[in-house]
Amino acid sequence: MPEYFQRPENALRKAHEFLDVGKLKPALDVLSDVLRSKKHRTWQKVHEPIIRQYLDLCVDLRRSQAAKEGLYQYKIICQQVNTKSLEDAVTHYLDLAEEKTKEAREKSAETALKLVEDLDMIESPEGMLLRAVTGEDTQDRTDRLMLTPWVKYLWESYRQCLDLLRNNCRVERLYHTIAQQAFKFCLNYDRRTEFRKLCDNLRNHVKLSEQRHGTQFSVNLTNPETQALHLETRIAQLDAAIQIELWQEAFKAVEDIHYLMSLSKRPPKPQTLANFNNKLSLVFWKAENMLFHACTRHRLFHLTKDMKRNPSIDDLTRMASLMLVATLAIPITEQKHGIGKLLDMEGALIEKHLNLSKLLGLDRPPTRSSLIDDFLKFNLLQYVPRQIRELYQWLEVDFHPRKLYERVSCTLSWIKEQTREPELVQYIPYLQKIVVSKVLQQVSQVYQTIEFSHLRKLVPFCSIFQLERIIVDAARNGQLQVRLDHNRGALSFGTDLNASPLYVEDEFFETNRLQALPSERVSDRFNTMARALLVANQMLNGEAHKNEIDQQQQTVLSYHLKTQGKEHKKILERKFVIEERKERLEHINHEKELKEQRAIQEQEEAVKAAEQERLSKEQKEREAQRRKDADEEEKRKNASDRLEMIRKSEIGQKMLKDIDLETFNQIDPDELMERQMATMEKEKKEKQDRLKAQEKKVDYFERAKRLEEIPLLKERFKHKIKEDAELWDKLEEEKIINLKKEQELALGHQKRMIRMNDDKEAFLDHLRQTRSAIYQEKLAVYEKLLAEERAVRLAKRRAARKEERRQKWLKEREEEEQRRKDEEIKKKREEEERMKLEKQEEEKRAYNAKMAALEHQEQLQREREREIEERILRERNIASTKSERRDTPKTDADRGAWRRGGDAPRERGEWGRGDTRNERSEEPWRRGPPTRDVGRNRSPPSQGAWRPRTVQREADRPSPRGAPTREENSWRRRSPSPRRTSPQGRRSSPPGRRVSPPGNASPERRRSPPGRRGSPGRAWRRDASDQDSKKIRSDQPPPKKDDRRDDWRSS
Repeated sequence: MPEYFQRPENALRKAHEFLDVGKLKPALDVLSDVLRSKKHRTWQKVHEPIIRQYLDLCVDLRRSQAAKEGLYQYKIICQQVNTKSLEDAVTHYLDLAEEKTKEAREKSAETALKLVEDLDMIESPEGMLLRAVTGEDTQDRTDRLMLTPWVKYLWESYRQCLDLLRNNCRVERLYHTIAQQAFKFCLNYDRRTEFRKLCDNLRNHVKLSEQRHGTQFSVNLTNPETQALHLETRIAQLDAAIQIELWQEAFKAVEDIHYLMSLSKRPPKPQTLANFNNKLSLVFWKAENMLFHACTRHRLFHLTKDMKRNPSIDDLTRMASLMLVATLAIPITEQKHGIGKLLDMEGALIEKHLNLSKLLGLDRPPTRSSLIDDFLKFNLLQYVPRQIRELYQWLEVDFHPRKLYERVSCTLSWIKEQTREPELVQYIPYLQKIVVSKVLQQVSQVYQTIEFSHLRKLVPFCSIFQLERIIVDAARNGQLQVRLDHNRGALSFGTDLNASPLYVEDEFFETNRLQALPSERVSDRFNTMARALLVANQMLNGEAHKNEIDQQQQTVLSYHLKTQGKEHKKILERKFVIEERKERLEHINHEKELKEQRAIQEQEEAVKAAEQERLSKEQKEREAQRRKDADEEEKRKNASDRLEMIRKSEIGQKMLKDIDLETFNQIDPDELMERQMATMEKEKKEKQDRLKAQEKKVDYFERAKRLEEIPLLKERFKHKIKEDAELWDKLEEEKIINLKKEQELALGHQKRMIRMNDDKEAFLDHLRQTRSAIYQEKLAVYEKLLAEERAVRLAKRRAARKEERRQKWLKEREEEEQRRKDEEIKKKREEEERMKLEKQEEEKRAYNAKMAALEHQEQLQREREREIEERILRERNIASTKSERRDTPKTDADRGAWRRGGDAPRERGEWGRGDTRNERSEEPWRRGPPTRDVGRNRSPPSQGAWRPRTVQREADRPSPRGAPTREENSWRRRSPSPRRTSPQGRRSSPPGRRVSPPGNASPERRRSPPGRRGSPGRAWRRDASDQDSKKIRSDQPPPKKDDRRDDWRSS
C-alpha cells in the first residue's frame, strides 16, 4: 500500500478523490487494501464510512464476491468490539441491493413499454417471430437483459450474508431476519430453484451448528431464545413454500419444525403450535391425505380451545364444523394396490405413516373410527350446526341406502349456499365419495344382486366411470366382495366370490370392510335374536325381573360397603408402589444416562483435545510461515511503493532516473536522504526565483489595468446618477397617479355607503334593545342566584366561625390545664431545689465551723513552734557571737556596732548568720523546711545586727526583675507541722488540707507547664496570688495541695 494513504482516513480521502473523477475500480481497490490490511485490525469509527463506501461501490459495480470478502474482513475487525456496526453494514448492503433491483424492475417495465411504437399493433411481426422461436415476449427479453442480472446479484447477496452470519450467536437475530427476507425475495420474483437452495443452505447451517457447538461464538440449539428464532424462521419457510406451491419443501420444513420442537426442553407457545398445525393441515390437504388432515384439525381445535380461556360460540362452531366434516370426508375405500405388499413396497408406506404420526405426536397412525370416537367423547356435537349434525347421523348411524342420497344432498346444498364457512365447500367431493361407499356397504347387506342402473339412481351425482372405479378399488382392497357383470348390467354380492388375488390382509392398517363376512353375519343374527328374547322375557316377567335386579343391587351394595375401606387402602398402596417404582426406574435411567453422557463427553473431550493440539500446532506453523512471507512481501511492496512514489515526483525522476528496485534496496537511506534534500533545495530556490519574477510581472500588469480603469469608472458613475434621477421622477409620477385613483375609488365607496347609515343605526338600536332585555333577564337570574349563594356561604361561614371559636376555647382550656400542671411541677422542683440548697448551706456551715477550729489549733501550734525556733536561734547566735568575739580583734568601727542598731554591713561568711540549711536538716524533729506564714499579720523581726539570717531558697534569689519580696512568695506554702500518718498507716493530710465540702470540690488537677515543676518565675503572677490566697482563706476552706499548685494559673 502506498505510504501516504496507509491510514484509514487517508485511504478514504483517496477513494473520494477517485470517485470525484469517476474512477470506481481504483477507489474500490484502495478501500479493499485498507480492509485487508493487518495493521488496522482494531475497529475505529472511521471504519464505518469505509465499509459503507466499499459496499456502495460493490453494488454499483455488481461485484458480489468483493462484497463478500469485504464483509468477511470487516467481521474480523469488529466482531470482538462492535457487533452492531457489522449488523448495520450488512443491512445497508442488502437494502442497497434490493433498491437497485427494484429500480431495475421499474426500468425494465418502462423500456418494454417504450419498445411498443404503435398501440394499435402491440406485437410487431419481428416480435411475433421471436416469440415463436424463443417462446418469450418483449417483457421477458427486457427482463432477461436488465432485471435478471440484478436479481442474480440480490440472490447472491442474500446467500453470502447468510453464510457470513451463520453459527454466530452475536448476530443470530440478524441471520434469521435475512433468512425471512430471502423467503420474501423468492416469493416476489417466483424463484423456485433458489427457494430449494435456500432451504438446503439453512438445513446445512443447522447441522453445522450441531457439529461446531464448542467454538467461541457458536449457536447453542438448546437455548430457548435460539429455538424460538429457528422456529419462527421455519414457520416462515413453511408459509413461503405453501405460497409458492412447493409441497415437497413444505413437508421438509414441517420435519425441520418437528425436529426443533424435539430439541426444546419445554413445549412451544400455543399460538405457535396453532399456526403450525393450521399450515400442516393445508399441506396434508394438498397431499390429499385426508386422514392426517382431519387429525390436524382435531389438534388445532384443542389447541385453540386451550389457548383461549373463554372462546366464543361462533369460534367453537366454526372449528367443530370443520373438524367433523374433515373427519367424515376421510375415504373408506382407498386406492391401495395389493401388489405393493408382495414387492416390499408396503414397508415404505408404513414408515411414512409412522413418521406422519410422530409429526403429530402420536404413537400409532390415527383411523377414521378413532377420530369419530374422539369427537363424540368430548361431546362436540353440541357446537355443530343442525345440518352437519344430521349429516353425521345419516352417514354413521342410520341405515337407509335408498334415501341416503336425498338426505345428504340437502346438507351438501346448504354447505354450498352458506357463506359463513366457505372452507366447507372443498369437502363436498370427498363427502360424495363417502356417500357412494356407504350406499355400497348398505346395499351389499340387503341385496345379493342389483342392477347397475338401479345403483346408479341411488347415487346420481356420480358418473359411471367413477362408480366403477370405486367398486373396483373396494373389491381390490378386500373391503367388498362383488362381481361386475357387464352383460347383464348387474352387481353380484356374496361370499362364494373370490377376492382379488392382489389383496393381502394387512395387520397395520385398519380394514374398513364394506361387506361383512358370513361368520360375522351369523353372529349378528344370533346377537339380534338374543337381544329380542331378553326384551320379551323382561316384558313377560317384569315384576320378578325387577325384584331380582333390586336384590342383585342390594347384594352388590352390601359387598361394596364391606370391602370399601380395604379396596381403598389397596388402591392407595398400589398408587404409592407405582410412584415408587417409577421414581426408581427414573433414577436408574437417569444414572445410566449420566454415565453414558460422561463417557461420551470424556471421549469427545479427549478427541477434541488431540484435534485441538494438532490444529494449534499446524496453525502456529502456518502462522509463522505466513508471517514470514507477509513480512517479506510487505518489505518488497513498501520498497516498490516508495520507489514509485519518489519517481512520480519531479525530484525523484531526476534523482532516481537510472535506478532499479534492486539498486534502490542497496542504497543507504542516509545517502538517499542527502540526495533528496539537495535536489529539493535546488528546486526550492529555482521555484522562489520564478515566483518572484512572476509576482513582479503580475504587479505591474494589475497596476496598469487599474490606471486604465479609473476614467471609465468615473464616467459610468456619472451616467448611473443621471439614470437614477430619471427613474426616481418616473416612479414618483406613477405613485401620484395611483394615489389619486385610490382616492376617487374611496370617495365613491363613501357615497354609496352613506345611504346605509340610517338602516345601520336602526339595526344597532334594535340589537342594543334586544341584548339589553336579555341582559336584564340574565342579571335578575344572576342576582337571585347570587343572593342564594351568599346566604348559603354566610351560613357556612357562621358555622365555621362558631366551630373555630369552639376549637379555640377547647385549645385555650387545654393550654390552661397544661400551664397549671407545669406550674405545679415547677413549684415542686423549686421546693426540692430549695431544700437541697438549705441542706448544702447547713453542711457548709458545719464544715466552716470545723475548719475554723482546726485553723485556731494550727495557729496555736505555729506560735509554739516559732517561739521554740526563735529561742534556739538566739542561743546559737549568742554562742557564735561569743566565739567570734574571742577570735576576732576589735576595731574602733566595730565597737559601737550594737549601738547603731544594725547599721553595720552584714556579709555572708562574717559574724552574721550564714546558710543554716545543713544545720536544720540535722535536727531529728524537723522533717522539712520551716513553714513561713504567708499573708498573716506578724511582727517583722528586729533590724539589729544580731538578727538571725534565714535560709536563701531558690525562689528568694535575685531575678532579672529584682529581688522577690516576702509577699510575692506567698503562693509557696509549707506544711506548718510535721507529717503524720493515719492509724491505718497512710499519710494523712495536714490540718487545713481537708476534703472540700460537698458541692465545692476543687477543679481537676492540672499539671505544671513544662520545665516549671516548682513555682513560676514570673513576677507579674505573684501579686494576684497573695490576694487570691487571702480570699480563699476568708471565703472557703483551704484548698488541697493540688489546688495550691494551680493558684498562679487561675490568677
